[in-house]
Amino acid sequence: MKIVLYPNFNKPNALPTAVRLCDKLRELDIEVLTDKMYEKDFSGKNFVQYGTIDEIAAMCDIIIAIGGDGTILEASRYASEYDKPLLGINTGHLGFMASMEIDELDNISRLKTSDYKIETRMMLDIAQIRDNTVVSKHTALNDIVIARPYSKIGNFEISTDDFIVSSIRSDGVVFSTPTGSTAYALSAGGPIVEPLMECIQLTPICPHSLSSRTMLFSADRSIEVKHFANDTPDVYFSVDGRDVVKAESNDILVVSRSLKKLRLIDIKGHSFFDAVNNKLMNPIK
Repeated sequence: MKIVLYPNFNKPNALPTAVRLCDKLRELDIEVLTDKMYEKDFSGKNFVQYGTIDEIAAMCDIIIAIGGDGTILEASRYASEYDKPLLGINTGHLGFMASMEIDELDNISRLKTSDYKIETRMMLDIAQIRDNTVVSKHTALNDIVIARPYSKIGNFEISTDDFIVSSIRSDGVVFSTPTGSTAYALSAGGPIVEPLMECIQLTPICPHSLSSRTMLFSADRSIEVKHFANDTPDVYFSVDGRDVVKAESNDILVVSRSLKKLRLIDIKGHSFFDAVNNKLMNPIK
């Protein structure tokens, strides 16, 4: 068995956790791989193998992200691209998608015996269309945010199957998966959606309306977004908080279910509702 470690050493306790995990995987006779950029961090572990993240993700059996939710989101790009199961170990504050905490590393032996569950999470694509041509395409696990810069208000027209669904006057809109319903969409006033559901959630950002609310669409819908403004028509979209792209005034942005999926490891059998209760309903320390 080969396991890739995807750490974020900017997170507290990530480095000592990664070092301890290396030793535990070695004891289980599991090959350990990581990006060659971390070679100095694992200098005392001569059994660790190095390569580019794409090379090692393509050849491994499992990817382990060590950090917070942001680290898991970054690792999900490679896990979904190469169809590898992903396990998150939380060393950050919330770690909502993580299955393990840093004091639970003994559970790592379950990887060797396949004593764990896998949850398949849907993802979203956004296609940027200009003059009937796709000029860029991106994939998100959590959310796609379409917004004006500097909190400028804009007019967003939402349509599907050539029907206008809504015209929203707001700072922007968030399209999220059920997995991403507990991220930005939640802060914007959206509901919590069980992650094993399949739907597309649309939540306005600071709408200039007393009646504007979140909408849920079938996961099979293709949703078009057009933007109109009286001043400069600048609008941007970001994918999982990264890949910020500027859209031109005549661009059409199309959000749809991605063919890619993430296989997320639940190593202890924790339910989604336990995570909601323990990590969202209680204050973050």
